[in-house]
Amino acid sequence: MHKIREAKFGIGQVVRHRHYPFRGVIFDVDPEFANTEEWWLSIPEEVRPAKEQPYYHLFAENEETEYVAYVSEQNLLIDDSGAPVRHPQVTAVFDRNGAGGYRVKAQSRH
Repeated sequence: MHKIREAKFGIGQVVRHRHYPFRGVIFDVDPEFANTEEWWLSIPEEVRPAKEQPYYHLFAENEETEYVAYVSEQNLLIDDSGAPVRHPQVTAVFDRNGAGGYRVKAQSRH
């Protein structure tokens, strides 16, 4: 049995990828890898992250486009730029908070 770690980042936090030029807002967290084996194996072995760590779902953006990303905790850093994330789903789910991040809108909470 694997020991599940506590997530370092939270819902609404703005993060950026450690190696690739994109950033995003976290909208969900898996306590450990929960994607397909095919997806995991598509990552080059020399940079493939461990499965036994939190994985984050992001409303992500780079210079060209917006998309949803699935990223391991080891590959994320806090984005402290304070710049809003332009992904169109962000404003449907979140409101900006005063700390440069986001909070879930009241009607979106379960």
